[in-house]
Amino acid sequence: MEFGSVLYETQGRVATVTLNRPERFNAISERMPDDIAAAFGHAERDDSVHVVVLTGAGRGFCGGYDLKDYAEQPGTNPGIQEMPWDPMVDFGFMSHCTRCFMSIWRCSKPVIGRIHGDAVAGGSDIALCCDIIVMNEQARIGYPPSRVWGCPTTAMWVYRLGAERAKRMLFTGDLITGKEAQEMGLISQAVPLDQLDAAVDALARRIQGVPKNQLMMMKMMVNQAYDNMGLAGTQTLATLFDGIARHSPEGVWFKERAEEVGFKQAVAERDSGDPIPAVEKIRKQ
Repeated sequence: MEFGSVLYETQGRVATVTLNRPERFNAISERMPDDIAAAFGHAERDDSVHVVVLTGAGRGFCGGYDLKDYAEQPGTNPGIQEMPWDPMVDFGFMSHCTRCFMSIWRCSKPVIGRIHGDAVAGGSDIALCCDIIVMNEQARIGYPPSRVWGCPTTAMWVYRLGAERAKRMLFTGDLITGKEAQEMGLISQAVPLDQLDAAVDALARRIQGVPKNQLMMMKMMVNQAYDNMGLAGTQTLATLFDGIARHSPEGVWFKERAEEVGFKQAVAERDSGDPIPAVEKIRKQ
């Protein structure tokens, strides 16, 4: 079954949802959040399914929002407005994306993230909505837009890592390997790529024997603890900050630079560690 940019298939009690834009590293298009929500809505209603595996087609899990469309393409788009910009218009778009990603977290069926390749930026937002993550030990995960042009709208870094380690990741925007992510406590398990399918299958088989009602109660109970810690409020603030980050002086610089030299070069300059030119310009004014 196909939900636009997402594939859905079942084998016994296990459903597999696959992000399916391999030619763009499964980058998030304007319609992909809705496709993800549709696939997990179907899994929710599929009475035969006890557990869901989320993965990506091709060599990567997800490279984040499609910067070819959102940054490199000249002009405005759903994530970029001309100045002065309306924060609530931006919030309307991004909060919808966040709710779609959180359909993974809210699904009553346990979700295993099978991360065979990099899960970067918005791709990490999606991955960290999974209940349990099994990752290729050499694949990378991180949120580089925390340097300029973004804020992780699902805010799962802090809930998975705690304050200090979340700050370490978001102050630097660094990418870490699956092995490092396991050591840090961000994910459940990191294995060599050739062992990834066996590890995911073993976990799915172990879970699928449990009645759906038991699985639902266990997941709801744990999720409620996060709700009590203010998850919804944190996500609201993060989603507002994400829009601000794209329309700040530095955010405008990044968009202009991506249009000028391409998003890959703009990302390389942003992540190099050198001061952002827009910052130097502001200081001289």
